Amino acid sequence: MATTAEAAIDHSADPIDRLIAAHRPGYGLARAFYSDPEIYRRDMERVFRRHWHCIAHESVIPNVNDFEVFRIDTEQVIVTRTADGSVHAMLNVCRHRGAEVCTKQKGNARVFVCPYHAWTYGNDGSLRAARLMPKDFKREEHGLKTLHVRVVEGLIFISFAEQPLDFSEVENLLHATCGQYGWAGARIAHRETYPVSANWKLAVENYVECYHCGPAHPEYSQTHALEQPLHMIEALNEAMEARTCALGIEVGSGNHWQTSREGREAIHAFRYALYDGVQSGSEDGKAVAPLMGRFTDFDGGVTSIHLGGTTFLVCYPDHGMIYRFIPKTADSCEMELIWLVDGKAEEGRDYDLAKLTWLWTVTTAEDKAIIEHTARGVQSHYFVPGPIAPMEQNELRYINWYLDEISRA
Repeated sequence: MATTAEAAIDHSADPIDRLIAAHRPGYGLARAFYSDPEIYRRDMERVFRRHWHCIAHESVIPNVNDFEVFRIDTEQVIVTRTADGSVHAMLNVCRHRGAEVCTKQKGNARVFVCPYHAWTYGNDGSLRAARLMPKDFKREEHGLKTLHVRVVEGLIFISFAEQPLDFSEVENLLHATCGQYGWAGARIAHRETYPVSANWKLAVENYVECYHCGPAHPEYSQTHALEQPLHMIEALNEAMEARTCALGIEVGSGNHWQTSREGREAIHAFRYALYDGVQSGSEDGKAVAPLMGRFTDFDGGVTSIHLGGTTFLVCYPDHGMIYRFIPKTADSCEMELIWLVDGKAEEGRDYDLAKLTWLWTVTTAEDKAIIEHTARGVQSHYFVPGPIAPMEQNELRYINWYLDEISRA
C-alpha cells in the first residue's frame, strides 16, 4: 500500500522534483541531495546564481587599482577598486574567446590584458582596446560581464543574477548589527581556507545547528551558551541584553529568513550569551583584541547573522568573523574564515594573532572532520535520513528554505 506522500508524487515529473516531493517533513535530506551531479548543477543555478553572497571585507582591496580573484564553482570573479574608490566585480572571462584575462590571484592593476589576443580591459570591466578588429567593431558592447555589487558596513556582496533580489532588509539589518560593532572601519587580521571533501550543504547544515556543539566542540562549549537549549539560557540572554543597553547600544536582531518567492533576500540576525565572566570567543574567554565600534566594554554576548544561504557572520565586541561556504564540485567545497579587528589595531601591539584565531581554528578543524565523516556515511546505499532534533531548528528551517529554492526555476 503506497503512503500518502508516495501517492502524491508525480512519477512523470523531473527526477529532482520527484525527490523534492518525496521529502519527509521534519527529516533530513535524502542521499542524492549530497551526491547527485544534476542536483549540484541545479543548486548552482537556483541558489548560487540567484542569491547574494558576501565575498570579502573591502579591506582586502584597500588601495586604488587593487584586485583579487575569487572562485565559486566554475566561476572566477575579479573584485577591484577603481580610481574613484568604488568596488566592482566582473567575471574573469574574455569576451573574445573566453580566456582568463587576469592570471594573478591578487595585485594592483589599472588594466587587464588577455594573454591570448591582448584584448585590454579597464579595472571597471570596460573594453579599452581590441587589436586589429574592424572599424565597425563596438568596444562598448564587449566589456567583461559585470556582477551586481553592494558594499555594506565594509562587506562586499555580489550577485550573479540579472535582476538581483531586493537587498534593503539585509542592508538595514547589517547597519543595526555589524554597524554597532564598527565593521565598516575594520580590517582583515587573518584569512584561512579549509578544503572539505563534502557537498556544500553538509557544511552549511553543520554550521547552522548547535546540537553537535556539546559533544563535538568542547572548547567552544566552555564559553558559548548556545550549546544549551534556548529555555536553559534565557536568564543569561536577558542579563546580556541588560549589559548591552547599559552601554547605550541597541544591537539589532530580526528574522527576515524568507525564500526568494517575493524577490527579497533572506537574513536572520540573533543574539545569544556567553557564559558568566566570558568576554569573547577565545581559549580562556578573555579579550583578544581592542574593542570595536560603539563598544566601550564587554557585554558578554555574541551577535550571529545568517544571510542568503552561504554567508554567516559572528560579531564579538573585540573581533568579528566572516564564514563563507564555497561550492567546488558535487562532493567538495571550501570554508573560508575571515577574522576582523578594529582598523587601527596592530598585530603584536594590540593583539596576538595565535590567540585571536585559536578558538575558531580549533572549532573549524573539528567541523571539517565531522563533515567529512558525515559525507562518507551518507554515501551508503542504506542511509535513511532521521528526524531533526528540536535543537536543530535552524537546520530544519534551512532545509525547507533550500528545497523551496531549488523547486522553482
